[in-house]
Amino acid sequence: MRPLFQFFSSLKLTVVLLAFSMALIFFGTLDQVHYGIWETQKRYFESFLVVWAYPEQWVGYDFLFWLHLPMPGGYLLGGLLFVNLVTAHITRFKLSWKKSGIFLVHFGLILLLVSELLTDLVSVESQMPVDEGGTSNYSTAFRDNELVFIDRSHPDHDQVHAIPASLLKPGKTIDVPDTPLQIRTLSYYANAEVGRSTAGTNVETPATQGIAPRMGIVISPKAESFADEDINTATAYVEVLGSEGSLGVWLVSNVIDERFPPQIVQYGNQDWEMALRFTRNYYPFEIELIDFSHDKYPGTEIPHNFSSEVMVRHQDSTKNQKALIYMNHPLRYEGLTFYQASFANQDTTSIFQVVRNPGWLLPYVSVLLMGLGMSVQFGMHFFKFLNKRRT
Repeated sequence: MRPLFQFFSSLKLTVVLLAFSMALIFFGTLDQVHYGIWETQKRYFESFLVVWAYPEQWVGYDFLFWLHLPMPGGYLLGGLLFVNLVTAHITRFKLSWKKSGIFLVHFGLILLLVSELLTDLVSVESQMPVDEGGTSNYSTAFRDNELVFIDRSHPDHDQVHAIPASLLKPGKTIDVPDTPLQIRTLSYYANAEVGRSTAGTNVETPATQGIAPRMGIVISPKAESFADEDINTATAYVEVLGSEGSLGVWLVSNVIDERFPPQIVQYGNQDWEMALRFTRNYYPFEIELIDFSHDKYPGTEIPHNFSSEVMVRHQDSTKNQKALIYMNHPLRYEGLTFYQASFANQDTTSIFQVVRNPGWLLPYVSVLLMGLGMSVQFGMHFFKFLNKRRT
């Protein structure tokens, strides 16, 4: 047990882990050009192991295509650094006033590692576009999709049965929650081109129900895009099953939206509207956009400031709140943070970035602790130096 503690508390291990961290950041930065920020973060910093491959776009790929470098991912490095700090304190450090600054610095660093892990595991980001004079009670995650069955028979509300798109594996059968239906995925494409077949062409399609056979809609699978500004067209062929057997095959896609006739699944005396759409997060309140302002520097098209005056209308009217959201001044409400992210439709639509992060306060606390620790430690040495000069 003692050799194990000595290994994990070793300063040499700290140096090695920091070196690997620098390498991880370096190669992650290189791949960010090809995969974008979000995909790079998942591959490099939200993983235990990552393999860097020589990019196809680089000079000499024909000769170096075999070059693959395995390295520890962010979760593994962060976990080992956490263990290294804790065991170092257990085995080598004794709590005393002279080392109180070091303890504060290390505790702040441990808290920072914990906050990063908490952010990766539980934080949720989405966007909420709101038109001037309009309201919205949900935000949309444009990188995640869900297959929904919507029961619109209730007069005062819709009942939504959702299945994450990550479960749509070809050949897999899934129960639709709280319904007598099942779905079997025939094929799923993370990105595809969706269009109508040209006149005179006979294009075969697996779909037997819905708008695909009725409107002649066909798809062409294409490579998934990781660019930050691109939105992938998730598309699938799904077979809906009842207790007596198949009810047909439908084509669903996140571009087949409100602009198209709804795709209705009928079973018994019940109807459901089926759609593949971007994942929605619903809230017990509405955001009303009262006014959006887009200020520019005089004589230019360069944005100087853009802000949104909003009214939050909660189901509990005592929680209603009016706020002004602008750059670096978000609205924090009900555990959510609303940032002014962008705008659209000739300055008539404001787009908010909605973030749910229960550990948002931890990085601030950790930085304050580390700053306080350094001030205490350097302050003690400074006053000790002054006392020596006096004597």
